[in-house]
Amino acid sequence: MSGPQPLRVGVRTLCDVTAREGDLDHRFTPSPSAREGLEGQREIARRRGADYLTEVALAGEVAGLVVRGRADGYDPAANRLEEIKTHRGDIARLASNQRALHRAQLRSYGALLCAERHLESVELALVYLEVGSGRETRFSEHATAAALWQELAERCRRYRAWAEREAQHRRQRDAALCELGFPFADFRPGQRHLAEESYKAAATGRVLMAQAPTGIGKTLGTLFPLLTAMPRHGLDRLAYLTMKTPGRRLALEALTRLGAHPKQGSLALRVLELTAREKACEYPGRACHGEACPLAAGFYDRLPAAREAAAERRWLDRESLRELAVEHGVCPYYLGQEMARWSDVVVGDVNHWFDDHALLHGLAREQGWRVGVLVDEAHNLIARARGMYSVSLAQRDLGRLKRSAPERLKAPLGRLQRQWQILVREAGLGEGGGPGRPAVRHLETLPPSLLGSLQTLASALAEALGEHPELGAEWQELLFESLAFLRLAERLGDHTLCELTREGRGRARLALHNLIPADFLAPRFAAAHCVVLFSATLGPADYQRDLLGLPEGSVWREVPSPFAASQLEVSVRADISTRLQDREASLDPIVAEIAAQHARRPGHYLAFFSSFAYLEAVFAHFVACHPRIPAWAQERRMSETARDAFLSRFTDDGRGIGFAVLGGAFGEGIDLPGERLVGAFVATLGLPPADPLNEALRTRLQARYGRGDEYAYRVPGMVKVVQAAGRVIRDPEDSGTLVLMDDRFARDEVRQHLPRWWGEPLVRAAGPTGRVPD
Repeated sequence: MSGPQPLRVGVRTLCDVTAREGDLDHRFTPSPSAREGLEGQREIARRRGADYLTEVALAGEVAGLVVRGRADGYDPAANRLEEIKTHRGDIARLASNQRALHRAQLRSYGALLCAERHLESVELALVYLEVGSGRETRFSEHATAAALWQELAERCRRYRAWAEREAQHRRQRDAALCELGFPFADFRPGQRHLAEESYKAAATGRVLMAQAPTGIGKTLGTLFPLLTAMPRHGLDRLAYLTMKTPGRRLALEALTRLGAHPKQGSLALRVLELTAREKACEYPGRACHGEACPLAAGFYDRLPAAREAAAERRWLDRESLRELAVEHGVCPYYLGQEMARWSDVVVGDVNHWFDDHALLHGLAREQGWRVGVLVDEAHNLIARARGMYSVSLAQRDLGRLKRSAPERLKAPLGRLQRQWQILVREAGLGEGGGPGRPAVRHLETLPPSLLGSLQTLASALAEALGEHPELGAEWQELLFESLAFLRLAERLGDHTLCELTREGRGRARLALHNLIPADFLAPRFAAAHCVVLFSATLGPADYQRDLLGLPEGSVWREVPSPFAASQLEVSVRADISTRLQDREASLDPIVAEIAAQHARRPGHYLAFFSSFAYLEAVFAHFVACHPRIPAWAQERRMSETARDAFLSRFTDDGRGIGFAVLGGAFGEGIDLPGERLVGAFVATLGLPPADPLNEALRTRLQARYGRGDEYAYRVPGMVKVVQAAGRVIRDPEDSGTLVLMDDRFARDEVRQHLPRWWGEPLVRAAGPTGRVPD
């Protein structure tokens, strides 16, 4: 009979837990990306001899732990083991706790190498590569095998107690999830279908696109099956990713219903809510290092106790995490980053998996996790991903900063400005553009001289900020933007558009707009064991597959709606055109239609328009024509308080019209069931403007997929229309009215994007009491 299996740990995790000490220190420059780290390792390998070994796999059993890892490089002839790290700026500015961690990793690899190759001693070298200049700095030491092994054994003994508790937690978690029951007597109509398809995705390790109507309980219908699949299919972690804060709240409420909150259940599940740094920070006006922030001072010294307390507490939403962090005197944001490594379910923004510096994706790769990823409101992922992989630089910012720049930065800023002026002139924009009417050029490539000048500036900024952190946030922001631009410029391809715009002298902007995020997202989908993308508007399937870069074998499923066509009266006003040139003429019939419907069934309605300008024109006309009907309008740049006030007017016993912009804050993600909302008017197809950027997008999509107009204009517009219309019917008892006001809604190529459960819309020329305009 075999005994218990030994516990396993990676060298990086072992050292992260046992070798960190001192202050949290983020005052200097941004760390190189994982991609830059890999490039740095390859560059060092190129500089070494032909016999140089890279990615050396090492393993050994130490103090009851199986320790594994990959050393960056080993030169057998010199008997030298190297740990390669990339950095920016002066190496002397590297935080001492980082250097101590790197040395602990190197010495741990050294112990394993000596044991595996029967070496009595080895030369150990910490090699630092400055990514801007390519400068290499080496710190070497000679160590005996006995000393290294003794040190590693002590580290393993300190880690083992934590590892045993984690293993016990995993056993308890899996046992509890095997017994997990659905928290209600039965599933809602359509919810069981969604749950079954989600479970199949976990069982087969594939991507599921689930188009499921509003109101069936998608959050619980995806979380429950993935949780039950965790022990049965060996999932290590579950990531529930959202586009907005309300989505996180819904996920936490669903997990509470499933018993994950200790006050309302006993499910042995560790749940973490990740929040943005600016929202989690306790001292937003202070720099992030021990000399400025009390929660950064001694952070790593107090982290072990805070980590144990957090693991014991299990429920780590924003409030709970903050309370625990303050109690232990550590930063709440970075405690959350640490607990992402130890939590079973992480609820957070989509950028934590899909962004270039994504925390969860990085941890999954480092730890070799099998991760199930759930993406709520996934119809927004294409637009969000485009934003993640786009960046711009403004010439005006360079000129402004140069006037107050330290002496050492004036020369690199001046060189970059000169290269910028050459680019503007060679692009034929020397005399073009003006306020409100920018001249635009799309470039196939970027001049190496300009990129070289930008790299020189980034290196100078990194060094200056390292030596003088008091320079301020605007200089650090310029560094971040410069590095992001350089990273994306290296990967420039047909997925990204390089755009130069000029609005006058010294007012040019250079932007890299991602158009097709598939090239960046495909590796993220491949890294997950399974992914469930769900939304009420996730079609067409080909559009999602193409633009998201989904792997072969991905499936698209439409969950039948629990709602009947009789619940929603849909009509099309085919006599109205909302095209730009027809908007003045559309005011009378739109206002008459809204007023007529309100007279027929008094209550609350939402009316959606393509822009604030159009909304304001219709709103003013409506108020003038029908002053007795309550009306209120969405405003530009509304605060959260103002948005709440807008929604608070939708009461069960009230009436009136709320005017809103399609695709804005009130077009999706709000819940107004019953009599709070009885109808909606949509006076636009939601088509993106036919500006140079969208026309370039159409051209690229046509070239790659042969569906330029559909992918660039029609589908994004109709997604917003259906999302807005989805505010009306929220549960099986609801009934309401939807009026689509544009003649193009009667066309087959548009109507094919409307939900099938709506039935056949009534195409008409005027409302019950309206008239057909001349």
